[in-house]
Amino acid sequence: MASNAVKQIQQVLKNKGFDPGEIDGIWGRKTIAAVQQFQQQQGLEVDGIVGPKTSAVLFSDATAAISNNPLLPWFEEAKHLMGTKEVLGDKNNPVIMDWAKDLDIHYAGDDVPWCGLFVAHCVGTTLQQEVLPGNPLGARQWEKFGSATDPRVGAIMVFWRESLASGKGHVGFYVGEDADAYQILGGNQSDEVCLMWLSKDRFRCARWPETAASLNSKVVLKDRNEGLSVNEA
Repeated sequence: MASNAVKQIQQVLKNKGFDPGEIDGIWGRKTIAAVQQFQQQQGLEVDGIVGPKTSAVLFSDATAAISNNPLLPWFEEAKHLMGTKEVLGDKNNPVIMDWAKDLDIHYAGDDVPWCGLFVAHCVGTTLQQEVLPGNPLGARQWEKFGSATDPRVGAIMVFWRESLASGKGHVGFYVGEDADAYQILGGNQSDEVCLMWLSKDRFRCARWPETAASLNSKVVLKDRNEGLSVNEA
């Protein structure tokens, strides 16, 4: 597990009253023990692994504003998939590969950036009348998706990556923000579906599905205890 993701887990555990040790990004015994204590308290399988079920409960406070909201089904799907990871090496995560198969998208393997595929899955499977970008694998292709909106809970957020002129990007869903960054729920963030902070300097646009109700909710997260992501590939 990437160190940023581990730090995120450690910080949330600490905020909830558990002791993961130092917030250092190291998946050590104290962190595993804290996860097990959290799982036991929540009635989850006590295995010390932060998989999709544990992630959904662990990070529920961060997305509480839209929890179980039928008007944001694509975001609910994204939340359920937290903890989904790509497989290192020659093999692929069949869950990620099935996203492409279900949407009839040619996809070589999960070593190819899949943030756009994750968003396409969440939107395409929950809003079946919604028109997806012609090449949803391309993060910057989402700049033309749906309608323009202000950043708000559930909005599709597009960012440039490496440089503005590179044509490369990242796409995910708005969760909240502080003065300098947006908190994004996305795929291919440290090789998994998780929460991550991206600088507002990299922000390109926010988009909203044409076939979904327009909500005015906004979450402002004032306390950011981790650094910014600089490259999500």
